Amino acid sequence: MVKLPFETIVSQHGPTVLRVVRAVLGHADADDAWSDTFLAAMKAYPDVPADANVEAWLVTIAHRKAIDVVRATSRRATLVADTPDATTPDHADAPHAELTDAVAALPAKQRQAVAYHYLAGLPYAEIATLLGGSPAAARRAAADGIATLRRTYDTESDHDLD
Repeated sequence: MVKLPFETIVSQHGPTVLRVVRAVLGHADADDAWSDTFLAAMKAYPDVPADANVEAWLVTIAHRKAIDVVRATSRRATLVADTPDATTPDHADAPHAELTDAVAALPAKQRQAVAYHYLAGLPYAEIATLLGGSPAAARRAAADGIATLRRTYDTESDHDLD
């Protein structure tokens, strides 16, 4: 099996990685995590076997970069001169803004399980490796997340959560 050029890997899997980091981190930190993911991947790509599941490998790197962002954010103080009366998410005008908000409101394990399974297409065994725990626990977290999304998101619309 011939290894694809790294530029092709970015083109093929970049959108999936971006959707995953947005679901896990939100829009504010997603671009940095995406860039960090592909920078790390570019350095490690020569050592990846030609028959490796590149998408799963990239999602694993993105997961670790997302954890780094969460840890860094929790250590950082945020200074605010004046707080606005109402906040508007960065993605308010984006399509599916309500779904994005509903995913962001999920507990961390459910949000990650939903993102990794439904956005990245990872099997539950790989999700369990990323999050810790068993494949059954990963499946349960994803199922609970989807059930919550169905209850909170406008299920009357044409949106498909599966």
